[in-house]
Amino acid sequence: MKKIFAIAWKDAIVRFASSSELIFFIILPLIFTFLLAGGTPSNDDDNRVRLVVVDQANTVISQNIIAELDKSTAVRPEVLTLEEAESQFDSRRANVVLIIPANLDLQAIQDGTAQVDFRQQPNNLNATVAERAVQTAIRSVSSAVNAANNAVKTAEENGTFESEADRQAYFDDALKLAQTMQDDAPERVTVIEGSTPDRIEYDPRASSSAGQLITWVFIPLFGISALFAYERQQGTLRRVLTTPTSKATYLLGTISGQVVMALVQMSLLILFGTVVMKLGWGREPLALFVILTAAALAAGAIGTTMGTFIKTEGQASGLSIMAGMVMALMGGCWYPIELFPAVVQTIVKILPTTWAMQGLLDLVLRGGGLMEILPEAGVLLGFATIFFSIGVMRFRYE
Repeated sequence: MKKIFAIAWKDAIVRFASSSELIFFIILPLIFTFLLAGGTPSNDDDNRVRLVVVDQANTVISQNIIAELDKSTAVRPEVLTLEEAESQFDSRRANVVLIIPANLDLQAIQDGTAQVDFRQQPNNLNATVAERAVQTAIRSVSSAVNAANNAVKTAEENGTFESEADRQAYFDDALKLAQTMQDDAPERVTVIEGSTPDRIEYDPRASSSAGQLITWVFIPLFGISALFAYERQQGTLRRVLTTPTSKATYLLGTISGQVVMALVQMSLLILFGTVVMKLGWGREPLALFVILTAAALAAGAIGTTMGTFIKTEGQASGLSIMAGMVMALMGGCWYPIELFPAVVQTIVKILPTTWAMQGLLDLVLRGGGLMEILPEAGVLLGFATIFFSIGVMRFRYE
C-alpha cells in the first residue's frame, strides 16, 4: 500500500509541478461551465423583455400605462430618470426606452393628441416585442377613457349635469367603472397546453455542468497514456525493474492516483454547480459517487490502453486531447444528443461519454436515483474492465 501511495504521490507532484496546470484542472472548467450555461440563469428568472420607462408626466394616466405594462407577459418595465435612460441607451445597455412626456394627461387622451417617445436599437427583435406591448398598454388605457367619454356624452344628452363639477365627477366614476370592467373581463382566448411530452429534456445549466465535467476530466485521464510514454522515454519504467515492485503495483499506483485526482476535480465542479448554479447535485450523493467513479475508471482504463500503443509523449498528448474532444462532442456533452440523427444516436452508444452524460443527466435533470443510474454505471464499469484488461496484458516497461 505504501508503494501504491508513493507512486500516486509522485505522479501528482509531476502533474502539478507547473502552477499552470491549475488553469486546466479547475479554472478553465469553471469558466466554460459558467459561459456555456448562459451565465447560470435560473428557471425562476423573469425572462420578459426589459423596457426602460421614463415617466415625465407622473399622472394617473402615465401610471396606468406603466401598470398595464407591468401586467404584460412580454415586457418588464423599469422606471428610470431621463439621464439614466439615455445613458443606458447610448451605451447599448438598454435595447428599448419608452419616454412618457409631461404633456400626456387625461385631456390629451380625450383629445386624441397624446404621443409617447419610443426609442429602440436598430435590428433588435426584442424592440418589436416591446413596441407591441406598449401599443397594447396604451390602447387598454385609452379604451377605458373612451368608454368613460361615451358615458358622459350619453348623460349630457339626457341633461344629467347641472355643473362642470358634476360632469367631471361623473366622468371619474365612469372611468373607474370602465377600468374595473376591464380587469374583470373574462378571458377571450382559451389556451390548451399539449400533453405530448417533449422528447428533448434540456436545461442549459445542467447540461453545461455535466458536459464540461466529463470533457475536462476525461481528457486528463486519457492523458495517462502520455504519463506512460514519458516515463518509458525517460527510462523510469526500466528502473522499476530493479526494485521489488511488480507491474500490478506500478499500474495500480499510477491509475488509482489519476482516478483520485479526477474525483477531486469532479467534486470541485460539482460543488460549483451546487453552490453557484443552484443545481441539485447533492440530492442523491451515493448515486452521484457511483456514476462519477464508474466514469473515471472507464476513462482511466482507456488511457491505460492508449499508453500501450503510443510511443512518444507528444503523440499521447495530442491523441488524448483529440479523443477527449471527439468523444465529448459525440457523447452529448456539448449539445443534447437528441439533436443528432437517430442513426448517430445509436452509434455513439459505443462511447463511454454517452453513458456518463446519460447517467449524470438522470441525476441532475430527470430526478433519478441510484436505481436509475445503475445501467449507465454498469456499462461504464464494463468499459473499464475491457480496457484495463487490454492495457494490463499489453503493458511493457520498454
